[in-house]
Amino acid sequence: MILYHTSTVEIQRPELSYSRPRLDFGKGFYLTSLRTQAVAYGERFLRRGDTAVLNTYILDEERENCSHKIFNAYDAEWLDFVTACRKGIRNELYDIIEGGIADDQVFDTIDLYFSGVYTREQALDQLRYKNPNHQVCIASQNIIDKYLHFKSSEIL
Repeated sequence: MILYHTSTVEIQRPELSYSRPRLDFGKGFYLTSLRTQAVAYGERFLRRGDTAVLNTYILDEERENCSHKIFNAYDAEWLDFVTACRKGIRNELYDIIEGGIADDQVFDTIDLYFSGVYTREQALDQLRYKNPNHQVCIASQNIIDKYLHFKSSEIL
């Protein structure tokens, strides 16, 4: 599987020690299979006057001893998982988590849910109409080292 990660630098060997906690799927190295999404993310760096570098990787399809969770929709299971991760509850169940991104519109819904303005059902009702983007979080340095291979980088 070809995956992309946009940063301000080339990243040949990702290190989880640089990852931030409290993201959608917890601490991990985040990528996407959607090149257009990765390029659009790079525009954030360019607007700040930084360099934007699109890093390309190959993730081996065959992986031994790897737990992999895929969220196919913004549903109750996704909402509960993202809520827990954003509250700082560590994900220790999965090496790789894949699913939709809590972009600005989705995050607004989650924020209203966090603050108690929306009930769980109201938040899910709002999320039902969102088309998920795609993100892959690799939460295990061992999986990165064994199965994620740097292919190339390009300055955007």
